[in-house]
Amino acid sequence: MTDSFDIQVIGGGLAGSEAAWQLAETGFRVRLSEMRGGGDTTPAHETDRLAEMVCSNSFRSDDAEHNAVGLLHQEMRSLGSLIMRAADEHRVPAGSALAVDREAFAAEVTSAVEDHPNIAIVRERIDALPDHPAIIATGPLTGSRLAEDSSTSRRRGRITSAREISTRRRSPSPSARDGSLRRDARNG
Repeated sequence: MTDSFDIQVIGGGLAGSEAAWQLAETGFRVRLSEMRGGGDTTPAHETDRLAEMVCSNSFRSDDAEHNAVGLLHQEMRSLGSLIMRAADEHRVPAGSALAVDREAFAAEVTSAVEDHPNIAIVRERIDALPDHPAIIATGPLTGSRLAEDSSTSRRRGRITSAREISTRRRSPSPSARDGSLRRDARNG
């Protein structure tokens, strides 16, 4: 599947892993490009696992009733978040915070993404924006060449919005098919 895909996700951190998972779950064929494991790494990373948490093992508060971050966790869970599922499975004591065993968490996310039939993980460094639909999820550890190309491309209008990508959905969710998603957006 590495040559046949609908969208490329560049970066296998928390956001990239979740984006690849959500796209694959809706029927998109995803190429997930991650440089670690292909000979490149960053000073912050220790492994080639996806979703490696490098600074902290905490996702902050998990209190959905009194904290916006906790509410976001709840919403992500209700949407089938791989990251939240793995975090819940590998939770460690931390009061009202959601903290995880970092190694087990990253191993769980990596295994789930590797096993998804709609995701191909390609261990490669990307230095330029592709000419096909892609999500750049490299965060603060973006390589300098990709960062420069992204900046230049933004100025030239080559960046595609999420709205444009969402119109290319392969298999709409039940709420999108019956129009309830659009009604909720107008009324809410």
